[in-house]
Amino acid sequence: MRLVDTKTKGQTRGGRLNYLALGDSYTIGEAVASDKNFPSQFVDLMADTEWQISEPRIIATTGWTTSELQEAIDAAQLVSGYDIVTLLIGVNNQYRGEDLESYRQEFRLLLERTLSLAGGKKSGVYVISIPDWGLTPFARESGRDLDQISTEIDAFNAVNRQETQDLGLSYIDITPDSRLAKSDLSLLAPDGLHPSEKMYAAWAGKLASVVLTALRSAQ
Repeated sequence: MRLVDTKTKGQTRGGRLNYLALGDSYTIGEAVASDKNFPSQFVDLMADTEWQISEPRIIATTGWTTSELQEAIDAAQLVSGYDIVTLLIGVNNQYRGEDLESYRQEFRLLLERTLSLAGGKKSGVYVISIPDWGLTPFARESGRDLDQISTEIDAFNAVNRQETQDLGLSYIDITPDSRLAKSDLSLLAPDGLHPSEKMYAAWAGKLASVVLTALRSAQ
């Protein structure tokens, strides 16, 4: 289990935008180097633009569900006012067989908390969809119903998309990218489950594109 919680306060410093990344193994980048997860690659991409991003503060642990992430946010006593906040959470709710209505309620609370951490600025919050682990070698070896996994991932994503859009926040769908791993194993880490740095690079590129559009529109 990897826990990452770097300690940057929630205000812009030295002309750089502050970034908070919330999630689980997909946010810390389980099974890849720490500088190759999607938050770090996003920061690297932004370094070539007119907006510089500080090293991300990452609060995430492999295996966390929505409720566990909420508890960690409470414990971290985060300061409001982050310029950019990303949220990617829910795969472990699905993996553990938790029901959709509980996920909806907990995800909605996380969205409201995330928006607060962004100082109430909707343009600062970016929700990322849950990847589909049902197409990975790990899933095939698990003996679970692969079609059911994918169907349930779609159902959880339908919930988080709706809740995100109801609040007028940005939603980035990386699930189709994750499904490319079925025929391209270079998109997976050596553990046969988590994304490789190559897949994270694709996610970081999508995030950077959306963030840049929002920042430029606000000028």
